[in-house]
Amino acid sequence: MNTLTFSNQLVEMTDTLRLFTKRFTNNDEESRDLVQDTILKALTYRHRFMDNTNLKGWLYTIMRNIFINNYRRKKRTSEVHDNTESQYYLNVADDVTSNFPVRSLEFKELTEIVESTKEEFLRPFQMYVDGYHYHEIAEELGIPLGTVKTRIFYARKDIKKKIKNN
Repeated sequence: MNTLTFSNQLVEMTDTLRLFTKRFTNNDEESRDLVQDTILKALTYRHRFMDNTNLKGWLYTIMRNIFINNYRRKKRTSEVHDNTESQYYLNVADDVTSNFPVRSLEFKELTEIVESTKEEFLRPFQMYVDGYHYHEIAEELGIPLGTVKTRIFYARKDIKKKIKNN
């Protein structure tokens, strides 16, 4: 399938994709973003689409994966929205202090262990922990996919070894 035919079919699928987003969100803005991200990813990875296969199914899979990845990222960031007048909860002084020296020490030790990992292993490992996929890490760092997987494997192995020795 040539690029023009692919693009035309993609444009024809836009309304269908928009309807499919209702499974994930009722927010019109999020729905438009999801369709836009799906089309962008489909155009970016057009070379991976195989002729005589189900374009709609391929696009639905892309959309579902984008939604899941975005959901996981949002869950990790734990945003706080204060809709009260003058943002009362965000502006209240925090008089509560938590004093868990053992836990803070453990956290500091773990942070030091992770940060003591070789830089070439640490960067891909941190990106993976942040929710990036292997191929996204490879593109970002400009290294082969196999190298990314190997570096993450060795970072995990090194961190586990250092934790056991402490």
